[in-house]
Amino acid sequence: MATPAKAAVRQVQPLLSRNNKEAHRRVINLYRAWYRQIPYINLEFDIPKTENDMRQKLREEFMKHKDVKDIRIIDLLVVKGQMELQETAQKWKNSGTFMYLYKDTVEKKPTDFMSKFLAGQD
Repeated sequence: MATPAKAAVRQVQPLLSRNNKEAHRRVINLYRAWYRQIPYINLEFDIPKTENDMRQKLREEFMKHKDVKDIRIIDLLVVKGQMELQETAQKWKNSGTFMYLYKDTVEKKPTDFMSKFLAGQD
């Protein structure tokens, strides 16, 4: 006879933070570090963006993950953000890699006849 399956519930250890308050503090510190680095990034990389555009993009990237509640995922995202900051500050990235953040994710489809014709669509 088969034994009934036990409920597989286990408590997992967080990566860095012990509670939500500590994870929130890490996120705020990362945001501040990126915010302070923006003028230097703007000087070092030859990109056609202003500091205000870069601050807006920084806020957008952080707000993309605003609904994450799991402490381990928050810690993972903070570690990835710190690695990105280090790569950017040490100039291990080139300007093309940095400009990839500003790439439009959705390409607009042509609406008028001539644009459709030139794009090769019906």
